[in-house]
Amino acid sequence: MSSRRERLRGRRLRVVASLLLVTAVASCTSSSDGGAAPKPDAARASTTTTTTFEPPHAAPDPSDPAGDAFYRVPDPLPKGPPGEIIRLEAVKGGDAGTSSYRLMYHSRDATGRDRAVTGTVTFPTGDAPKGGWPVVAWAHGTTGLTSICAPSRHQEQAPGFGIEGVRVATDYIGLGPIGERHSYLDGPAEAHAVIDSVRAARTIAEAHAGKDWVAVGHSQGGHSALWTNQLGQAYAPELHLLGTVAVAPAAMLTETYGPSDQVVPRMVGVMALYGAAADHPEVDPHDFVGPLVRKAEGVVDTGCLNDVVNAFVGIPAATFYAHDPLTTEPIRTLVRASDTGKVAVDAPLLVIYGTADPEVIPARVHALYDRLCKVGQVTGLLRVDGATHDSVVPKAGSAITQWLQDRIGAKAVHDACEDGWS
Repeated sequence: MSSRRERLRGRRLRVVASLLLVTAVASCTSSSDGGAAPKPDAARASTTTTTTFEPPHAAPDPSDPAGDAFYRVPDPLPKGPPGEIIRLEAVKGGDAGTSSYRLMYHSRDATGRDRAVTGTVTFPTGDAPKGGWPVVAWAHGTTGLTSICAPSRHQEQAPGFGIEGVRVATDYIGLGPIGERHSYLDGPAEAHAVIDSVRAARTIAEAHAGKDWVAVGHSQGGHSALWTNQLGQAYAPELHLLGTVAVAPAAMLTETYGPSDQVVPRMVGVMALYGAAADHPEVDPHDFVGPLVRKAEGVVDTGCLNDVVNAFVGIPAATFYAHDPLTTEPIRTLVRASDTGKVAVDAPLLVIYGTADPEVIPARVHALYDRLCKVGQVTGLLRVDGATHDSVVPKAGSAITQWLQDRIGAKAVHDACEDGWS
């Protein structure tokens, strides 16, 4: 019989793992299709600069059973503006009346470097409305830091939340391409990847993507969504961001909220630490972590979320860190730079949380909401009674759809900051 300590450890592991599991939004298999590649639409590109446009792979390569070929970045990477497509690959399955592709496109990391990013695009094959289809951009929850964890390897379609239009889902910078590491919870980098996925969709002539778009994100993706809303109009002024939904967002990154809010921030923090080292050469995780973390650190480049949690969750808090990243440079500054909710923009937000969420606990969302209201950000607030971290997206699904439809339909938006708590 398991000891009480083992049972508690198992329970804690399950709680932590559920924090960041990406919400199931599509089937877990994908394959290549031999159809002709859509052509890039130069008229819709953010700049007239062009690069070589590679056709999709005609079929899975028997010598490449893991499907890695698509995720190998051209070396050297051809120059291209943010959103320009590098590569497309058709995928089978999905809804009738739609086409889906994996895509690789140019974006910019937080340091301004040109990076290749992967993701998924889905679009209707029917006639588009005047001005083109609206675009729904999805920001996914935590999957890991390495290429095998990229959602585009496992999903056939980008989610659309009931909105008829073009759907895009980025893998984020550093997560898809082989040999790279994802700069986890790097706010500007996440936002650039989301916004540039919309630009990429607009360069596909057959997608007929318009300028109007909305964004939705959950957990880590909620953090990405907050940053996307903050940077969207300034980073891509040629587009029209109508609003953003942030569900159970990772936020208030420098804070913890009581004894029940300790293990999850430690797991999130160590992933952010190793992710920061990928893009910031001044960061050496060995300056911060204890010997047991150092011994297990290889998992961040070989495994995904559950593997990382399994490797680190049993390490005692007292020996986890040699130096607290939140109070030690240069991580202290980087974490604060990736915190969000400090700037008001025109695009409205809807923040959603579950009252039974033990991972992004309500107190964290309350603090974020207070911050947003104080800076004057128009913010809707939806409390989902009884919803956990995993169930809050499906339980709030109809409300998300209605809110997005209202933004696309140019209906007046309600500012919950005028009401106080609901």
